[in-house]
Amino acid sequence: MRERATRLQWQLVEVTGPSMAPTLLHGDWLLIQKVSSGSEQVREGDVVVVRHPLQQDLLIVKRAVERRDGGWWVIGDNAFVANDSREFGVVPDDMVVARARGRFRPPGELQRSVAGAASWVTSCVRPLRADRSFSRRLRAR
Repeated sequence: MRERATRLQWQLVEVTGPSMAPTLLHGDWLLIQKVSSGSEQVREGDVVVVRHPLQQDLLIVKRAVERRDGGWWVIGDNAFVANDSREFGVVPDDMVVARARGRFRPPGELQRSVAGAASWVTSCVRPLRADRSFSRRLRAR
């Protein structure tokens, strides 16, 4: 994930990798809001940025599925990628860096038609809200 500093507690970060597909795709940009304490500002279903527990200089984007003893159980939306709590366990609160607030999807290629450009414009910027139904489905796995 590459980050570009903006103002105070807000940043833009680029998503790399497939672990959050289809919600987030490789190359998407996220508007994130830093959190001061992982437990107080994060809710179940939120898309969060966390430090990887086994490689703490690496930031990863996951969905906060469930609050457990010692921190958050986080899982990627792509069930075929296991680089999440199924691999490394609970993420401590102090390793939760930010909540994702919005997603910007850059155009994949030059839009040659008005309809194609209009379709991209209507889908390129989306707020990211907590998806509680999704987090319940993930816990049931």
